[in-house]
Amino acid sequence: MTTKANSFLGLVIGNSRLHWAWFVDNTLKKAWDTNHLTPAAVAQLIKDWTSNVMSEEIFPPQLGAQGTDTSKPLPLYIASVVPAQTALWQNYSDTTILTLEDLPLSGLYPTLGIDRALALFGAGHRYSYPILVIDAGTALTFTGANQNLQLIGGAILPGLGLQLQSLAQKTGALPAIELPAQLPKRWSLETSGAMASGVVYTVLASIRDFIEDWQREFPNSPIALTGGDSEQLVTYLQSQFPGIAAQIIVDPYLIFWGMLSVVGS
Repeated sequence: MTTKANSFLGLVIGNSRLHWAWFVDNTLKKAWDTNHLTPAAVAQLIKDWTSNVMSEEIFPPQLGAQGTDTSKPLPLYIASVVPAQTALWQNYSDTTILTLEDLPLSGLYPTLGIDRALALFGAGHRYSYPILVIDAGTALTFTGANQNLQLIGGAILPGLGLQLQSLAQKTGALPAIELPAQLPKRWSLETSGAMASGVVYTVLASIRDFIEDWQREFPNSPIALTGGDSEQLVTYLQSQFPGIAAQIIVDPYLIFWGMLSVVGS
């Protein structure tokens, strides 16, 4: 088990971005995202930290202004699904890599992503068990646990952006498009609209189906939605399935709540 800490940096290394959090006295002070960093950039950051300097290109100004105590560096806790990025941080003097063994959940299987497990634990800790977590990131995942903190299971499919990207990259004539701000027309008379319709309505139907199935087993369970596309998905759901949208808790910090529950004092 990890050593408890009440002030620390959290880093979630996702497939597309780095997700950061700064906790002070077990309170989330700030959360922000950056792009993945090169090995040289990480090495420079670590060197700066040892010189009591926090780069304001990566970290919020108030953290840089606070500085660090070189005799007691700010702990860095990492949850990662990208091993190559994880390895870059090993030289920092107070780095802890969180693993499934750190979580008091039962039934976890070895290849379960630590991001899914932490989000599940964070959601359950914050909103109660049973809990269903939908993470709308690069992949769209469903993960559920029962009242005994036991993993029930889940599912993984390509996220909204990844589906659109695949269509553009793997076909000869389909364009690269962005997600529309509002629910697209189902029956489109042009290609971009047809792509948006196909992806969005299929994903919404999947979400409805998984939620309805979950609620048959756990009718009073909260449903938590997180991830980069969560706000967009709720906008779509409010138009297409308002009853389901009204049941969903949108919380972008589920993984960090899980991290705090594991490492906070």
